[in-house]
Amino acid sequence: MVSGWILRGFAAVAVLAATVVPGTRAEATTPSPTPVVTPVGEGCPARDTRVDAPYAITGYWLVPRSDPCVTRRTVEAIHGVGGDTLITFGPRLVPSRVDRAGRLLKEGAPDPDFTGCVENGKTCYRAAREAVPRIRRVYGYAANELFGDGLLRCPGLDRRIESGERVYYRLLLGRSCSRGPYDLVLIATDGDGLGNLMTEAAGYGMKVFPGLPAAPQDVKRPWLPDLTHLGAVTAFTERVVTDYRGRYGPSAAFAGVYQSFELAVKSRPSVDPTIDLYQAQHTVVAATLPGKKILVSPYFDARRDKGFPPERVGPGLLAIAATAHGAPMIVAVQDGRGTGKVPVYGRDEVDAKVDRRLVPMVGDVTNRKAYYGSTYDYLQAAARSRPPGVELWMNAEAFEPAPVAGECGRADPLPLRGRTTKKRLDAQVMAAGEAVTKVISYGWDPFLTCRLNWMTPSLSDDLHASWNAPLIVGATRNAAGIAITGRNLAGGTIKVQYARAGAGMKTVTVAQGPDEAGAGWIPFPTPTDVDPRRPFLYITAVNGTGRSSTNAYVIPS
Repeated sequence: MVSGWILRGFAAVAVLAATVVPGTRAEATTPSPTPVVTPVGEGCPARDTRVDAPYAITGYWLVPRSDPCVTRRTVEAIHGVGGDTLITFGPRLVPSRVDRAGRLLKEGAPDPDFTGCVENGKTCYRAAREAVPRIRRVYGYAANELFGDGLLRCPGLDRRIESGERVYYRLLLGRSCSRGPYDLVLIATDGDGLGNLMTEAAGYGMKVFPGLPAAPQDVKRPWLPDLTHLGAVTAFTERVVTDYRGRYGPSAAFAGVYQSFELAVKSRPSVDPTIDLYQAQHTVVAATLPGKKILVSPYFDARRDKGFPPERVGPGLLAIAATAHGAPMIVAVQDGRGTGKVPVYGRDEVDAKVDRRLVPMVGDVTNRKAYYGSTYDYLQAAARSRPPGVELWMNAEAFEPAPVAGECGRADPLPLRGRTTKKRLDAQVMAAGEAVTKVISYGWDPFLTCRLNWMTPSLSDDLHASWNAPLIVGATRNAAGIAITGRNLAGGTIKVQYARAGAGMKTVTVAQGPDEAGAGWIPFPTPTDVDPRRPFLYITAVNGTGRSSTNAYVIPS
């Protein structure tokens, strides 16, 4: 997903015409009974802090908005489906050239983000040139936040500039305030989106992980950082997180920071620019924000022609963890289903054909031929090798690799992505099972909010409609019965099916206790008539509300 993940505001919610409570474990899965509201403030409608549809995914990526009322309603919507965690991408620090008029350039033309940056009648670049004898490199940084005094360290060199209707910042990064050479960073802002997000998250009792500044990309290999800029990236990161410490340090909503540059969770090469970037930025975070968490979201890739087998996950996880420098770390691995890099299938489907939505990615072949394994296999490998002090989460990709006719999705930026279903999300959560302590998702907009037209529900609407359907995330058996863990199990029945040799499917239905919402046990002696060609048990649940699980949980018989 890399930089293609980054949305461009509300334009990303374009419709395609063709377009707990932490963890998946047993937790409180009932809605808040009464609204808890705050008075109307800042001209926005009052907060409603009810959680009326607590689903198993409890965190989402989103784009900060400069409008405080839009921010409030977005955070309220995420909170209403059980979200307690918000994550933002860090803008990219972009190396820039300057024309003869002193304007930053983008693709050969004046960069529209910086054309309004004027100080005392001069462009911000020319004003900076008058402040120091030489500028080595120039960078642009388009941010959706307002900074404070922690960013502006050198009097006479660093400036906050109000020009037109925008706020700009000028930083001159040198060996010290009085010693160069200096790198110039010009920051353009479009409002205090991150500040709004922090305020609303605190009001709803949620946590925020703002994105660290993203490093410049290698021109020839854009999936790697360009380490010729590492000094500027590190110095700028230190300024940003120091400012966060001053502005957000007292806030209960400030949980830590998100590392925006991605890498694969696999054994790493001896020369590794991405790990070097992690080492540099995470050293700064550990020193400047003691106790705050570093969230990284690396990816799996199970494709046989491009990816890696589960055996390589352990060394990759250890390499990432080694960059924490004493800071607590969360590794929220992208499950890969949305991009088509990793399939979600049961242990009985290894030799079944790949899901039809994955055919454009890997061909019309079996799962075994296309992939090294499933989401379950990769997360189990990660759980086995998780080092001490590292939390393991899953980042469920809430989209399809490409859109199909009659569905909405993402139209900008490329690649196009399609809308998925709650049934598919349920399958991803089930695959994570108890290997992870929390499931988060990329991303809220547009994937949970888009609609083909005003008459069709969004994925968020679907979560509201069936949030309380049973969801089995674990099942183990012994000779006497089966222990089950999950959500919304209470008050109904558990159904176990298996194939009998030469006699079709057999179904056994057992009542589930009224209080067994998150865990239960049913008597089920080991069957002696299982078809050896299909040696699996298929477990589904119907709870006291009459809702049924959308997918069977499959275990060996």
